[in-house]
Amino acid sequence: MKARRILAAAAAAALCFTALTACGQTGGTPSSGGNGGKKGLIKVGIINNDPNESGYRTANVNDLQNTFTEANGFDAQFKYSLKNDEQIDFAQKFIQDDVDYLLLSAADMAGWDGVLQDAKKQGVKVILFDRTIDASPDLYEASIVSDMPKEGETAVEWLKGQNLDKYEIIHLQGVMGSAAQEGRSGALNNVASELGWTIVTQQTAEWSAEKAQQIVQSVIDSNKSFNVIYAENDDMAKGAVAALDKANISHGVGKDVIIMGFDCNKWALKELLNQNWNYDGQCNPFQSSYIKDVITKLENGETLAQKTIIMDEKGFDAATITQADVDQYGIGQG
Repeated sequence: MKARRILAAAAAAALCFTALTACGQTGGTPSSGGNGGKKGLIKVGIINNDPNESGYRTANVNDLQNTFTEANGFDAQFKYSLKNDEQIDFAQKFIQDDVDYLLLSAADMAGWDGVLQDAKKQGVKVILFDRTIDASPDLYEASIVSDMPKEGETAVEWLKGQNLDKYEIIHLQGVMGSAAQEGRSGALNNVASELGWTIVTQQTAEWSAEKAQQIVQSVIDSNKSFNVIYAENDDMAKGAVAALDKANISHGVGKDVIIMGFDCNKWALKELLNQNWNYDGQCNPFQSSYIKDVITKLENGETLAQKTIIMDEKGFDAATITQADVDQYGIGQG
């Protein structure tokens, strides 16, 4: 806990001793800790993306909400937005509220230096999760993330290994500027440029199935040739497939169009198992136990062995995936 919280608690105890009034009452509500939160609890402000953004995000939000509870020793507040400026406003409010920890999954990698500097001045410890940001490492305690560039590289290596006669790719991007988008886009852009692959269209669908369906439908309507859909999350892949189905274009193993997604929702892995899709890249949403472990160590005055904690992840191929993989690695409902 912070030094100022300990001092405030000592001052409150002294007042209770000298003035046996309200502080000496029994059966009342607990007094506040020095941080303005509930007594004895670690006050945490959690900023995340919209829970409805995707199945991955829903799982991520539920994981955090199930961990950062009063029963586990936390006074937690949650704020959600897909807009960086709104997230920054949330962060400034949490700092003003004197939280002990600010947990952040940033909508955009840029623009965080100022608010993180304010947090450091106020003694608020910042822990990044899910996404990285462009900020000096001394402004945050730890970063618990997936390796987004590696996710993209693993997917693109798989695609390269399909040895297609030609590569004509519809590239459906996530929210521009997010770590997931930059990592997954960067890998494809690099290899496409190196090997002369054709990017038929490259547009952001902002993680949305509906927007992805519209983009793919517009390519179909233009009569452009394509044989790969590289969607940067499962929901966009789902939207793309809806457009293909509407146009009676076959997709999946041995069919006209290769379908690639990311996140490993259980329903998406079942699409691989049924060979309707071809590839899905894992992105682990269950980060709360890592965050809680970091907070416990910091509260105990321990030094963290590493600032960046990267979770192990893999990619799944429709040709080799099993029901056991779906059961073990699939997130959400099937």
